Amino acid sequence: MSLSELIMSLELGLIYGIVGMGIYLTFRIIDFPDLTCDGSFVLGAAISSILIKAGVDPFLSLIFALIGGALAGALTGILNSFFKVTDLLAGILVAFMLYSINLHVMNGTPNISLLMSPTIFITNNLVVLGGIAIILIALFSYLLNTDLGLSIRAVGQNKRLCLNGGVNVKWMVILGVAMGNALIAMGGALFSQQQGFTDISAGIGTIIAGFAAVIIGERILPFRSMWIKLLSCIVGSIVYRIVTGLALHAEFLNLKSYDFNLIAGLLIIIIMAMPGGKRRC
Repeated sequence: MSLSELIMSLELGLIYGIVGMGIYLTFRIIDFPDLTCDGSFVLGAAISSILIKAGVDPFLSLIFALIGGALAGALTGILNSFFKVTDLLAGILVAFMLYSINLHVMNGTPNISLLMSPTIFITNNLVVLGGIAIILIALFSYLLNTDLGLSIRAVGQNKRLCLNGGVNVKWMVILGVAMGNALIAMGGALFSQQQGFTDISAGIGTIIAGFAAVIIGERILPFRSMWIKLLSCIVGSIVYRIVTGLALHAEFLNLKSYDFNLIAGLLIIIIMAMPGGKRRC
């Protein structure tokens, strides 16, 4: 692996580490297996790209992407909480509908180029991405340690106990799923600006990359502090990208670029098969 490829792996690791934080919020904290992520990832990328093309500041476009992802996640939570749609089906339905919504956001074109447009990456990409990751970790670890955040975390541990304690479980679930998809959409927006384009199919495999970041990070940093748990998603994502990159460049394995999914799947299976089990939030 060359230096440029290593840097690219680090950049993608940071971006998908933010996606992993969103996956962690839904899968681990509120115990909600959400499949909205493939759609909300592209939604964030589409919103950011179309706003940049319209002359909006690239940093401001990230905020709108965050809001868009939160709305998509909230819709999934509403379908589950108020319309009694199962969590898995609610996520699938919203992701399915987001394909059309994303095309509308992108004005009917399947891809948008940002090569001649300003982005947030005007200096060192790693410094910019690292700074954003630190801000998000600090912000969400603070939110999850407030009374509201503790209520969200409690819902993931025992919904019935929360109901008996007067916690509005439905709205806590909606808020938790919204927060998770907001982070995923932010990852999509960063990915589009880093790559210089947005494609309608960019969300394929998002859940695998995010889940890999979560489970690898949990094995590397198995601590209970919330900010360390969020940091572990970043660390796990970087390790995931570097390991898969090294495997693809190992000549004795004779692997091709199209073997990436195979390598990623095997790596996740190996990590999950390791002794230790998962730790709850």
